[in-house]
Amino acid sequence: MRPLLLILALLATPLWAVQPDEVLEDPVLEQRARELSKGLRCLVCRNESIDESNASLARDLRLLVRERLVAGDTDAEAVDFIVDRYGEYVLLRPQVTGANWLLWAAGPLMLLLAGGGGLLYLRRRQAARDGGAEALSAEERARLEEILNR
Repeated sequence: MRPLLLILALLATPLWAVQPDEVLEDPVLEQRARELSKGLRCLVCRNESIDESNASLARDLRLLVRERLVAGDTDAEAVDFIVDRYGEYVLLRPQVTGANWLLWAAGPLMLLLAGGGGLLYLRRRQAARDGGAEALSAEERARLEEILNR
């Protein structure tokens, strides 16, 4: 009995949140709707696509995508319609344009700044180590030896 359950668990595929009453009769339109749904963020779940989410808002967005496709919109027009309504946050992969360019570049820029700051710190530390011994005069060195030997 256990091996059978293990095999069934390994063969199980992920279940999508799309309900049977949402599925379009035209398989081509349904496939397009599924592909678009995978690229749109559920505004309730935040890190799930509307294709994976069981939230009621995700269902509404899935139905809206299907309505737009049935109305004759292209994929880009359907996505643009939803982005116009809900903002660019609804895209799981935002476009690299305008103000978003700064957000995309911020990570690598911060890494470069941190690396430069680290190198600067290490060079100054090394210079302080090397220059500290040479900065003592003979009298100061003798006085230091006298203090340490007490």
